[in-house]
Amino acid sequence: MTYAEPPLREPDLPRTAKVRPTALRTGWTTGACATAATKAAVTALVTGVPQREVEIGLPDGRRVCFPVARCEFTPLPDAHAEAVVVKDAGDDPDVTHGAHLTATVGWRPGTGLTLDGGDGVGTVTKPGLGLAVGGPAINETPRRMIGQAVAEVVDLTEVGVRVVISVPDGERMARKTTNRRLGILGGISILGTTGIVRPFSTASWRASVVQAVHVMAAQGERTVVLCTGGRTERAARVLLPELPEVCFVEVGDFTGAAVTAAVGDGMTGVVFVGMAGKLAKLAAGILMTHYTRSAVDLSLLGAVTAEAGGDPDLVTAVTAANTGRHAYELWEAAGLLGPAGDLLCHRVRQVLLRFAGQAVTVDVAMVDFAGSRVVASSGRWAA
Repeated sequence: MTYAEPPLREPDLPRTAKVRPTALRTGWTTGACATAATKAAVTALVTGVPQREVEIGLPDGRRVCFPVARCEFTPLPDAHAEAVVVKDAGDDPDVTHGAHLTATVGWRPGTGLTLDGGDGVGTVTKPGLGLAVGGPAINETPRRMIGQAVAEVVDLTEVGVRVVISVPDGERMARKTTNRRLGILGGISILGTTGIVRPFSTASWRASVVQAVHVMAAQGERTVVLCTGGRTERAARVLLPELPEVCFVEVGDFTGAAVTAAVGDGMTGVVFVGMAGKLAKLAAGILMTHYTRSAVDLSLLGAVTAEAGGDPDLVTAVTAANTGRHAYELWEAAGLLGPAGDLLCHRVRQVLLRFAGQAVTVDVAMVDFAGSRVVASSGRWAA
């Protein structure tokens, strides 16, 4: 395989990332706050009693309580309820910190749950986000959390409930995000895979990644598995069940820092497990992948498509894709996900080997967007 090796870059942190003398506070995602607002409103709709506090379940099974900033119930004939939970993003530099996640709920004909976006929640206008074009930008995990919260209050096999999530001033907040470039118009996205905001984009988080590698090395382990988040870590543990928990490190955007620490601690093996977007950035030689400091190089993905045997139309489509996920979906639809994904993983492997000075072995795997299966690898795992 021959291609021009990209220069290796590890951009500086965003200026908002400051070293702090105390531990950083975690916070709550927009998805968790929208879920809490929904449960408060549904409970008020059923009981007629405004709620001041509400408990919800997180994806990992934990139960957490949220204060409800406002909750109102309107009785028949137009029975509905509305609740507001104010987002606390902890110490993450998040434009939605302080946002008023608002859920308006009412009964609807039939059974089941209908979930819509109101003012301040963006509308999806381009493919590649894993969401229906024309629908609200409410991601899969928050949708599940909201459904679970409603089902804890009412039996959705017997009644129908409509939930509308809105965010006052969300359109203004969205101007400080990449939403418009991704084709999300009119507001923010309702996000989150765990319900918890961890300060990934801070110097303290980078330090915690390095510390995790040091702890692993101190226990005599010699293979570190780098994962970009919770879903990729779950997939990695299935791939490498023989390794103890300490070997799995959620690196967020700080792959370069983790590899440097691994080499310094005498590690012999590095495994990277990620999804298409992060892999595309790493393949371009970018070792710190925060969205404000790097973007997916779609021309690189176009070149990978051509090398994997894609026809000119597919190459053009991938090069013009909306996101790394969109490119992934185009590969999948064309039956080229395996070959193109393998080539992308090989390119990431070469970048990491160069960055590590050939001091470690490197394996790379790409997983699907649910983190449920390996779809490509640099050779160690068959898709």
